[in-house]
Amino acid sequence: MVLKRIGLGLMTLLIISMLIFVGIEALPGDLAEAVLGQNALPETVASFRKELKLDLPPHARYFAWLGDFIQGDFGKSLANGRPIAELIGWRFANSLFLAGAAAAIAVPVAIILGILAAVYRNTLFDRVISMITLSAISFPEFFIAYILIALFSVQFTLFPSIANINVQMNLGEKLYAIVLPCFTLSMVVIAHMMRQTRAAIINIMASPFIEMARLKGLKRLRVTVLHAFPNALSPVINVVALNLAYLVVGVVIVEVVFVYPGLGQLLVDSVSKRDIPVVQASGLIFAATYIGLNLLADVLSILSNPRLRNPR
Repeated sequence: MVLKRIGLGLMTLLIISMLIFVGIEALPGDLAEAVLGQNALPETVASFRKELKLDLPPHARYFAWLGDFIQGDFGKSLANGRPIAELIGWRFANSLFLAGAAAAIAVPVAIILGILAAVYRNTLFDRVISMITLSAISFPEFFIAYILIALFSVQFTLFPSIANINVQMNLGEKLYAIVLPCFTLSMVVIAHMMRQTRAAIINIMASPFIEMARLKGLKRLRVTVLHAFPNALSPVINVVALNLAYLVVGVVIVEVVFVYPGLGQLLVDSVSKRDIPVVQASGLIFAATYIGLNLLADVLSILSNPRLRNPR
């Protein structure tokens, strides 16, 4: 079953790579002329097209690009001539750092709130938490980001509105710089993970073994934490892994708002500069990350659920 999921993931990644390439091919205009300008000599344009392999048929360029990507050769940026792997490496590490910091806050908070909401369901606490989380899910990330900037950067000047980090900064300085983007991402994913955790635990609470534990006189919190939650791990792990995938891939808007030097900001800048090789590499890396984390969610769900490990 695990090998089947991995095979489907690789097939999905192959299809996404085709869509990325076809989308780039569908862009209007000639890439060589757009980069060199209208005053470029025809010989210069022809030489540049040959360098970019634009003189080859589309299918040959696709397989050449995909083969180079698999070998780790992403090509060179059209904007500055630097190797794309060098550009993406530091940026992608920054995106993972931001997503990891947000996950370190969001995952435990969401699970604790989900457990408490299941324990005290249909109470005032449950209704308030549900209302807050529904509101957080309804607001787009950029709206939450601008509200946080207006409050904590403009009104109270507690945190910087531009999350600029570099290699010379220590861990504490980096964490201070990303407080607002980290909090923005956490608010969005906490709501979804908390509601899914609550629903999974409530579903398990209707099982006969939970009723038996209650008849034995065990306290509700103990029954929920020690008996219901371990049996709800499969859907909880799945939703946590999916939200981690969103944290890594969905940081583009947040990085643009806070001018954070991550892969999402590089992708947006490359689109504006028409740096096609960087756009292709960034898009495929985002896709591979998302598919990889989805595969991890499937595998962990299988391992944590005996019924999936032994389907017969």
